[in-house]
This record gives sequence, structure tokens and C-alpha cells, in this order.
Amino acid sequence: MPIEPPPRPEIKAIAFDVNGTLVEIWTDEHLDQIFRAIGHFLTYQGIDLRRHQVRDRYFAILNQQRAASAQEHPEFDAEAVWRQLIDENASDFTRALPPEKLAQLPLFLAEMYRGISRRTLKLYPHVRHVLNILRERMPLAVVTDAQSAYARAELHKVGILDYFDPIVISGDHGYRKPDARLFRMAVDAIGVPAANVLYVGNDMHRDIHGAREAGMQTVMFDSNQGTKHHHGTVPDQRITDFRDLLAWLGL
Repeated sequence: MPIEPPPRPEIKAIAFDVNGTLVEIWTDEHLDQIFRAIGHFLTYQGIDLRRHQVRDRYFAILNQQRAASAQEHPEFDAEAVWRQLIDENASDFTRALPPEKLAQLPLFLAEMYRGISRRTLKLYPHVRHVLNILRERMPLAVVTDAQSAYARAELHKVGILDYFDPIVISGDHGYRKPDARLFRMAVDAIGVPAANVLYVGNDMHRDIHGAREAGMQTVMFDSNQGTKHHHGTVPDQRITDFRDLLAWLGL
């Protein structure tokens, strides 16, 4: 007789990746108009930089951050990048700005950069329907590679921010997926064993491999984004339609 595989542990909570899984988003982070607009805005803060100077220094600081990190999978800090750029180029006019305005400038620039770079931001088909059913049955969480400067605002824009607790954002911690620590933060906050938490993502390396390293069950959503294969990594299920998640869960 064939040997039946052991039943999988009961799923008591679900954590999701965001970009490429719940949300279809496309950005062009090298777009010339980003740096033109930011350069013009900085003029009113007493900083005189041409667009190519803003662009070159932004990416140089970002790359320096990552190179200086001791993490295997380093994440950058968008606000810190802009804070350093401001500090390096501040004039007497800049330093005389109200302290509360100066303190908020890095966040504002991070938001401006993201907003101008964005081309598409919308939920994948059936995501809201599926989440509405799941939220009535179990806790839902997010583990995402992103920046706090914009991650929650984008979830709010598509109308699902309040569905999730906790929301774990890589930019708050200095490392990104597939680092298992990010997944464990969500598991610990939910308060159930990792084996009883399902992670749904669209990238076989960053999402599925990372979640499995943390001891979670996994579903791979084959969206139009993400790496589809990673050596030695097999999800518990693959889906191409978000409604298939309900069927797999028996809902």
C-alpha cells in the first residue's frame, strides 16, 4: 500500500508578502523627472543641486549603506539616505529652517521619490475578496521588503492596511528577505507556532525559501513578478489565481 504523507499542521494564521503578491506595483526609480522635481524642491530648502547631482549622490549613499552593512541580505534606509544628502549639502539657509521642518525633510523626500517613481499600484484580482474571508477566520500579517516611508501608505491606498497585524517592514531592521528573522518577528507577534503559520509570496527565493527557513508553511503565488525557482525550495502549494488559496485551505 502507498504510504500516506502525514497531515500538515493546522493553519492558524497567514502572513503575506505585499508587492507582487497582494499588490501589483511597478516603479521606475531612475526616472529623470524624479531628480528634476527633487532638485527643484531642494532649492526651497537652501540646497542647490542639479538633477544629475541628486541622482548620483542618492545612489552612491544608498550603495555605501549596503556595502557597510554586516548583514547577509542588507536593506537600505531611505530616510537616512536623504538625511545624509541634506547634511552634506546644507547651506546657512538650510540650517536656519525650523527644526521641525528639517526633521521631516528626509521622510518627505522619501515619499516624493516613491510617489514620482510609481507607475502602477493596484490589488491583484480577487485579493480583497479572499482577504475579507480570511480575516474573519484567523490573524493576518505582512512581511515585506520595503520602507516605512511608504509601505503602510501604499497598503492604505489600496484599502487593506487595517487587515494586518503585525506589519513587518525590512527597512526598519536593516536586512531583507530571505532573512528568516523577519518571518520569525511576525510569528512571534502573532503568538502561534511557526508550523501553524502560512506564508504567501511570489518569489521562490526571498519569500518561499525564507519562510521555510523560519519553519512556516508556504504558498507560492505565480504572479507576473518575482523569481519562480530556487534550488532545493518547494512550496506546499502553487497558485495562479488568488481564489485558489481559499480552495487549498478548504474554505
